Amino acid sequence: TVRKAEARMPERDHLMTTSSVPIHRLYMPQDNASLDYMRDISFPGEYPYTRGVQPTMYRAKPWTMRM
Repeated sequence: TVRKAEARMPERDHLMTTSSVPIHRLYMPQDNASLDYMRDISFPGEYPYTRGVQPTMYRAKPWTMRM
């Protein structure tokens, strides 16, 4: 899912916070062993959508605003 989205809308090579802390493009289960990754977090763009409905989140596509 993420690869398909990145092919359509490539991202920057390096991601950082405003405090110059590097941000990983994708966080994996190995990054935090204290969580049940698939239950608590899951992958971006996949159920239960805890990380948003867009695979690349909203870095490549703006938020949808509805009235």
